[in-house]
Amino acid sequence: MSIAIAIQRTGLVTAVGLTAASSCAAFRAKINNPTETRFIDAGGDWIQAHQVSLEQPWRGVTKLARMAARAIAETLRDVPRREWGALPLLLCVSEADRPGRVDNLEDHLLRRVEDELETRFAPGSALVAMGRVAVAVALARARALIAEAKAPSVLVAATDSLLSWPTLSHYEQRDRLLTPRNSNGFIPGEAAGALLVGAPSGRAAELLCTGIGFGHEPAPVGSEAPLRADGLAQAFRSALAEAGREIHQMDFRIADLSGEHYYFKEAALAVNRTLHRRKESFDLWHPAECTGEVGAAAGATIVTAALAACEKRYAEGRHILAHMANDDGPRAALTLEFAEAA
Repeated sequence: MSIAIAIQRTGLVTAVGLTAASSCAAFRAKINNPTETRFIDAGGDWIQAHQVSLEQPWRGVTKLARMAARAIAETLRDVPRREWGALPLLLCVSEADRPGRVDNLEDHLLRRVEDELETRFAPGSALVAMGRVAVAVALARARALIAEAKAPSVLVAATDSLLSWPTLSHYEQRDRLLTPRNSNGFIPGEAAGALLVGAPSGRAAELLCTGIGFGHEPAPVGSEAPLRADGLAQAFRSALAEAGREIHQMDFRIADLSGEHYYFKEAALAVNRTLHRRKESFDLWHPAECTGEVGAAAGATIVTAALAACEKRYAEGRHILAHMANDDGPRAALTLEFAEAA
């Protein structure tokens, strides 16, 4: 069993809300807000997307930085500014090889976020370019920093956007966007989120990450190999083993599923391969139905949604299994627990 870490504060910027509270209220009500982009698909229709509306129509690295800064500022709103510099920032972004990714993110984005916030974060701050599983990777790194007493708290943030023509064109040509001619696809989106994590305090009403697991799927989306959900099942087993729990003891799931049949099938197969006792229900929440496909920001969205549901008492229990999947094979799972008083 591994050390748990506590989700102390959250911030979120999505197409349905510019704060964690407003976004999570929209998730609960299943509100979405797709609008027309400037781009047209092969059938001549405007491509729909979940677009974040900020003060100006920024794009590229500027919008990524401003969304991230806004989410971080919300997360740190109760932390004195003089203490921000003691926090390492692990900033999650898309994979380096994702089509249409903003060039040179590693060289510019972290500093741009710091400039927006007029601060400098602690040494050891870094980008985590791992796409949808990036927040899980960053939480594992944060847990190690906290366990080794290298930092009392760590800031995990994520920012991503799929709303560029090279990215949209790539997915549209492969029939992966939801269009009038393709029901097996996702609506692209953009978002940013932030999580302040630290050691558990033992107080009531605290969301803990009790397990983190990883796997690799040998039959990723678009592959001709048979899908058996090997990678996601392994991620489930690893996270549950760290938490000292079995999957039948989890109350519900939250995942990064954004509309493609492949990922829903994978999620079902992974449960079938790991659940060995009868369970009457095991609901699956997917905030992407409101935000669209938000890439690296998906993990922050999932954890923030879990915390809001537990705090507002509309969650289906205290034990949550969260999972994420990249197109090229990496898989991740988190076990989350809303703790009572120690």
